[in-house]
Amino acid sequence: MSDRLAVLPQYLMPKRALTVAAGRIASARAGAFTTALIRRFVARYGVDMSEAANPDPASYASFNDFFTRPLKPGARPLAAADLVCPVDGAISQFGPVQGDQVFQAKGHHYSTTALVGGDAQLAAEFEGGHFATLYLSPRDYHRIHMPCEGRLRRMVHVPGDLFSVNPTTARGVPGLFARNERVVCVFDGAHGPFVLVLVGATIVGSMATVWHGLVNPPRPGTVRQWDYADQSIVLKQGDEMGRFLLGSTVVMLFPRGPLQFNPAWGPARPIRMGEAMAQLGTL
Repeated sequence: MSDRLAVLPQYLMPKRALTVAAGRIASARAGAFTTALIRRFVARYGVDMSEAANPDPASYASFNDFFTRPLKPGARPLAAADLVCPVDGAISQFGPVQGDQVFQAKGHHYSTTALVGGDAQLAAEFEGGHFATLYLSPRDYHRIHMPCEGRLRRMVHVPGDLFSVNPTTARGVPGLFARNERVVCVFDGAHGPFVLVLVGATIVGSMATVWHGLVNPPRPGTVRQWDYADQSIVLKQGDEMGRFLLGSTVVMLFPRGPLQFNPAWGPARPIRMGEAMAQLGTL
C-alpha cells in the first residue's frame, strides 16, 4: 500500500473531535479507570517506568500526569556539545535548509515561512541554515528541553490541521509539519536566533510551555502571538521548555553558519534527550 493511500482515512476522520475527546479523557481524574488506562498503555507501548521519578502507575491522578511524568534525577545527563538533543524519540530528518525549503520526506519539502506561521521576516533569519525534525512516539518521555541556552523572544500559536505525525504520514501528507497546528518558540542564543516548533497532531490534547502554561486549548482558529522582548526569560541548556500532552514532533531551525550534526545521527535513529546533537564553529 502506498503512503498516500495509507493516510487517506486521516483526511476523512473527524480529527478535531477525536482530539477534543482524547484531551478530556486524558485530563480526567477517574481513579481505577485512569490507573487501568495507564497500565494498559504501559504494556501496549513498552514504556520504561524504571526511569520515572515515580514508577508506580497507580500514583498518577490523570493520564496527562503520567504522560508528562518527570524522570529520575540524572536520568538524562547532558553531553559536552554546543547543541544537545531536546527530546527522547527518533530522528525524522535533519540537515541544511535549502534556501527556504525544509526537507520533510522523499518528494516533500515545505518553506520556513509556512512553518513559522507566515512570518517571512522571521523565516529569512534561517535561510540557508539548518534544521532537525524529531519524532516522539507514544512510549517516549514527553518533556521538551533546551538544546542550548536561549533568551525567549516570541511565541506564536498557529492554527492548523491535526494529522498524525508518524513516519508514514510524513511520507504521505505534503507539507505536514507546516500545515498541522503548532507552537513556534523563538529564542536568541550565543550563536544567533533559533526556533523550536512544537507540532500538534491527532489526539494531542494540548501543548504547554514553562513560561506560559497551556497554550492550546483554546483553539480560536486565528494566529496568536506573545512578545517577550521586554522580559528577561532565559533558559539554560537542558532546562525544560515545554511538553506535549500526548505525543508529537519538534522541528528546530538554526541560522546559516558552520554547524556539524552528530556523525552518528541518521534518519529513524533512536535518540535520547541530552545526547550530542551538533557542534558549532569552523567545519
